[in-house]
Amino acid sequence: MTQRFDKSTLPSRYVSVGPERAPHRSYYYAMGLTEEDIARPFVALASAGNDSAPCNTRLDDQADAAREGVIANGGMPRRFNTITVTDGIAMGHQGMKSSLVSREVIADSVELSVRGHCYDALVGFAGCDKSLPGMMMAMLRLNIPSIFVYGGSILPGRFHDKDVTVVDVFEVVGKYAAGTCPLSEVHALEKVACPGHGACGGQFTANTMACVGEAIGLSLPNSNMAPAPYTTREQIAVAAGHQVMDLLERNLRPRDICTRAAFVNAARVVAATGGSTNAALHLPAMANEAGIEFDLFDVAEAFKSTPYIADLKPGGQYVAKDMYEAGGVYMLMKTMLDNGLLDGSCMTVTGKTLGENIDEVTWNPNQKVIYDVKAPLSPTGGVVGLRGSLAPDGAIVKVAGMHRLQFEGPARCFDCEEDCFAAVEARSINEGEVLVIRYEGPKGGPGMREMLSTTAALYGLGMGEKVALITDGRFSGATRGFCIGHVGPEAADGGPIALIEDGDRIRIDAEAGTIDLDVSDDVLTQRRAAWRHRVNDYQSGALWRYARNVGPASQGAVTHPGAAAETHVYADI
Repeated sequence: MTQRFDKSTLPSRYVSVGPERAPHRSYYYAMGLTEEDIARPFVALASAGNDSAPCNTRLDDQADAAREGVIANGGMPRRFNTITVTDGIAMGHQGMKSSLVSREVIADSVELSVRGHCYDALVGFAGCDKSLPGMMMAMLRLNIPSIFVYGGSILPGRFHDKDVTVVDVFEVVGKYAAGTCPLSEVHALEKVACPGHGACGGQFTANTMACVGEAIGLSLPNSNMAPAPYTTREQIAVAAGHQVMDLLERNLRPRDICTRAAFVNAARVVAATGGSTNAALHLPAMANEAGIEFDLFDVAEAFKSTPYIADLKPGGQYVAKDMYEAGGVYMLMKTMLDNGLLDGSCMTVTGKTLGENIDEVTWNPNQKVIYDVKAPLSPTGGVVGLRGSLAPDGAIVKVAGMHRLQFEGPARCFDCEEDCFAAVEARSINEGEVLVIRYEGPKGGPGMREMLSTTAALYGLGMGEKVALITDGRFSGATRGFCIGHVGPEAADGGPIALIEDGDRIRIDAEAGTIDLDVSDDVLTQRRAAWRHRVNDYQSGALWRYARNVGPASQGAVTHPGAAAETHVYADI
């Protein structure tokens, strides 16, 4: 089998070929490899597996299963691990500042391990929010033949004869604060909401980016919606290990697959599923790795003309398991392609185009999760981009499941999430207010925290759509309600959000795509003259370094120039 591959052209030649590499080979012999094993291409199996949260607990098992496929198709697997920061546990406290930063650390660590050990191909396994884009960013950065594998979602919990997710637990905190449920109800729900292995089950950030993996062509067809506990996941891992060797033989690379058209396809799938607003951060960040210009407004443009057709939580009724049983991402893409919403000519890791893959799918009219494009849940996408005097560099809102698309009211300003959450808990929020949480952007946080604890508590209080919330931070994919994130320029850069004062009128129109501050230019000029840059508490370490290097949210909150500044690609060393 090894005759299929000429190692003299592969990166692993630097650690395995020629008499000068005898010291390097001695390490491989120490691990039990044979001369024949060392002559094979080296395939990285990058796992974000750990015991931090159920999202990640099965990833190492799946990565180990992939060894079988790699070996059977002529390769030599080499597994290593990277970190995760699990948002559900980091949420609502200072730990959330580490979440988005972890995306960069994951991409960097995978890059460094592959570079340092000269691996020829990559299969990446991820389960929690930032590990999915982080892993795909590394694939695009390295540009060696790669396949992305999602660890799978958790099964829904059952409570009072209804399916529940962790979002119900976040929201019950608000109900308890409002005095509408006893503490015993909180304890009972928290024990059953997450029944086992896997990532959050609704169309939150993890499942949104899992859909992106398939839509953009980096994952095997219908591989990512299978729940983590299903034995199918092991079969998918073996298939990915086998298929990556075919990609290596063909030299089919991530940047051949993830073209600009593929990014548009991915954005459309996010909108069609009512997915997480975090996709508007992660798609531009992935595009940056490929040297493709694709920012928040490009994402929003794709959203604008895409109907919302997947009835998934938090805006809808169903969870990932239900979507898998309905036919998965490819069932969704079947009706989208048939109605001209996708570019079927984009290449995928199967070695076939997206259209050729979709041709193998038969539309199931009997399933209830995915609507036909001709009869959507709503005619426009589940996520909308906004722009206006309050956010010249843009903002984003998830409208899936919302009953109102316009909001106007007086500002109520908070300079960190904790202060706003305390006001919500104290029930001092008034109907009709626009809550402003600022200095939580990529630089100002630092780390651009999610606000699920606050938004869920608002829903628990029954105020979910009676107030609006805007922030230069971001929201969980599980957030629902009139919540606008990614407001730019952020407060730390002196954007208009830094100049808002209590009582200022703010107008939001998610139908027209506008967000405006009703304050005259003269007044804003006076306020800007008096504004002073704030110093945060993180003046050393990873968060300091991130704040020094991170760019605007509208361009993905990235920390390096990406492929546009490359002078070489790792795959060609």
